Amino acid sequence: MGLAFRLKTLTVAVAALSIANFANAAGLDRSGQDITAFLQDGLYTEAVYTYINGDVTGKDASGNDIDDIAEPYDFFRYGVKADINDTFSVGILYDEPFGAAADYSGQNNFITNSDADAIVKNFTGNPNLTADLVDQNIQGLQGALTPGNPGGLSPEQLQQAQTQLIGLQAAQNLANRAGEATQVEVRTESITGILGAKFGANKEFQVYGGPVAQQVRADVKLRGSAYSTATGYTTNISADQDYGWLAGISYSKPEIALKAALTYRSEIEHEAKAFESYPLASAASAGALSSNRGDTINITTPESVNFDFQTGINPTTLATAKVRWVPWSDFAIVPSLYNEVSTINPAYRPEGLPLVSYDDDQWMVELGLAKRLAPALAVSGNIGWDSGAGNPVTSLGPIEGYYSAGLGAKYNVTENWAVSAGGKYLWFGDAKGKTPTQNIVSDFESNDGYVLGVKVSYQAQ
Repeated sequence: MGLAFRLKTLTVAVAALSIANFANAAGLDRSGQDITAFLQDGLYTEAVYTYINGDVTGKDASGNDIDDIAEPYDFFRYGVKADINDTFSVGILYDEPFGAAADYSGQNNFITNSDADAIVKNFTGNPNLTADLVDQNIQGLQGALTPGNPGGLSPEQLQQAQTQLIGLQAAQNLANRAGEATQVEVRTESITGILGAKFGANKEFQVYGGPVAQQVRADVKLRGSAYSTATGYTTNISADQDYGWLAGISYSKPEIALKAALTYRSEIEHEAKAFESYPLASAASAGALSSNRGDTINITTPESVNFDFQTGINPTTLATAKVRWVPWSDFAIVPSLYNEVSTINPAYRPEGLPLVSYDDDQWMVELGLAKRLAPALAVSGNIGWDSGAGNPVTSLGPIEGYYSAGLGAKYNVTENWAVSAGGKYLWFGDAKGKTPTQNIVSDFESNDGYVLGVKVSYQAQ
């Protein structure tokens, strides 16, 4: 009885140490979709803030330096769980499961030339053209192409004027993006409702499940010569909410502080509104395609499987393990205009190219130890490995997984309230960046980052 009580106390003491256990570099994974708040005993609630900062630098295909592209990224996680009786439990979880934040800077192939006149001259091959002259010529050609042909141009002259107008408009669109950088931002939010039912002689087993509401939005800018004819491309994907589900099973043995849980989350299919701007679309298609398009886009966020495990080693020490699998090889973002322009090249027919995709599935493993130093104080340490989602990988997130080491501590302010803090250092895997056309356009080596987290929790048993 004394051993069981001490192990239970230890479990309570370290339950909230998992502050920064997930900050995954594979695909768009961020929060790790943790559900351990629901697995706590009694009434439990938590609020978690996580901050991620990476140093991701490299070189482009021309050997130019690429300054740090990793934008600092933060997100929140909340959880509430309550027992209806000794059999049924309910919970609500909020997190921000997937995301990305990258911003290129410096003088490299991912930045548009800051000189609009130079862009015009390079694109048209006319050393005498300037951005102002392009604007004037466009106005003149639009006047000449007024319906009814008031200038009396021959069919050949009309065709010539139309072709010239398309080329000048492409040059104008590129010049309007002078000095801009490649950027990406993806944000998601998720709310999960869970109902659990315990069974077994000692209520040691629990099955649980429930609905998931998820919102996703994204903005992507491709700039610079690295993207060839796709330079200047922009897509804004408006926020869309759709639904999926979660299901799992857990087992507990309180006398040795053992808990194990296997959780599956379904994929979620989104149909969002997207606005695309592709400056060279009209020129590349000889006027068949517009350079701007508003359309729907289908994005399916991936399914996942999480395994969470803990067990007491002695009355003051707890061992933990986490494993996560996400099939990023099934994920793709395929805006319709970008995809259609790609089919102009016979090599990419009939499917065309996605804007973002990954080659491999993600595996993440983390092992930890927690130690109670005093009745109100516990510390923990962990090491981890993330496989990444392939190499080469999209130039919008050129990292191949990571190795990690982390530390955390929790202090029980009162019998029920506690504050936890944790940190993790990440050694990112070297990766080569590629464009959707599979061209290797960058090389990123010897990069790292860190994660910091703070949690406030309340538990009443």
